[in-house]
Amino acid sequence: MTLDPVQLSPHVYALPIHANLGSPTTIFPALILDEAHGATLIDTGIPGMENDLLAALQSLGLGWSDVKRIIITHHDLDHIGSLPAIVAASGAEVLTSAGELPYVQGEQPPQKAPPRETWPSLPPQRQAMLNNPPNTPVTQVLEDGEVLPIAGGVKIVFTPGHTAGHLSVYVQQEGVLITGDALVSEEGQLQGPAVPHTADMEEAMRSAQKLAQLPALTVLTYHGGAVTQDTALQLTRVAGNT
Repeated sequence: MTLDPVQLSPHVYALPIHANLGSPTTIFPALILDEAHGATLIDTGIPGMENDLLAALQSLGLGWSDVKRIIITHHDLDHIGSLPAIVAASGAEVLTSAGELPYVQGEQPPQKAPPRETWPSLPPQRQAMLNNPPNTPVTQVLEDGEVLPIAGGVKIVFTPGHTAGHLSVYVQQEGVLITGDALVSEEGQLQGPAVPHTADMEEAMRSAQKLAQLPALTVLTYHGGAVTQDTALQLTRVAGNT
């Protein structure tokens, strides 16, 4: 179920959507608006969530034709699940890091997939997803530190650890940091990487420290939502505790 978009800055919205990821929760894809360059969607939710995201767009007076690019922070199913359907509906370009590309394109099984020899013992639906994960050709490979010319400058920040090629997005002029799963939060309190879901915790620790160097005013985590109070102090605390 779609909730009302939350405006975080003049150009950035969080798109909260209820989801069931084993238990009920809310996830937070993001939208960056730029009249000159069109809308940029960051992550796409689980499979079948394209209608929820369309409803969020429509509440802002937009449709799929307004979405010109999709940035994928990483290839976990709750981030790329609706990507093929959204690309089919919008014709949007797909942007991600080189480390995520083979997973987003379906050339390799998900990084956190169970060992292949165990797949026959899994439920049929899980087997089908592993054998044919959501996949879409990548249009542009992003580089660490690259600045996209939208919304006054959107900086790509590589934050590996949660997955090998995970990236975060920093909207420079508005101080909005979109972390994907590099960080999580709860009730406005920033937390470090979620240990059970992080492939390489040492690398994730270094990424958290990297994020703490950014002068962010608002942090949007995919799991937990927006953090707006004492953001710099919270980033420093998390970087020191991870």
